Amino acid sequence: MALKKTNKLPQPAALKQILKRCSSFGKKHGYDQGSLPPDDVPKGHFAVYVGENRSRYIVPISWLAYPEFQSLLQRAEEEYGFNHDMGLTIPCEEVVFRSLTAMIKA
Repeated sequence: MALKKTNKLPQPAALKQILKRCSSFGKKHGYDQGSLPPDDVPKGHFAVYVGENRSRYIVPISWLAYPEFQSLLQRAEEEYGFNHDMGLTIPCEEVVFRSLTAMIKA
């Protein structure tokens, strides 16, 4: 039985890549270290886009520690990879995402 070769990054490396992608997206849109981020993204948070309509949600960075949220990020990596200009897009329905965020908040 042959081992299946995967191109997935180890989990810590994937999270670093996601954070790097978020920061490069900000620089690309004029939010580099010399200027302020958008007013609706508080320090310690980042934006994700969810669902068919790509609704924007602001989530705390601390959610990166939750296995449920990490699972969504892995799905995003599998579906979109890191080389796209759509922002951090989560491939799930909004109702599922809101349900998950409610569980994390509780």
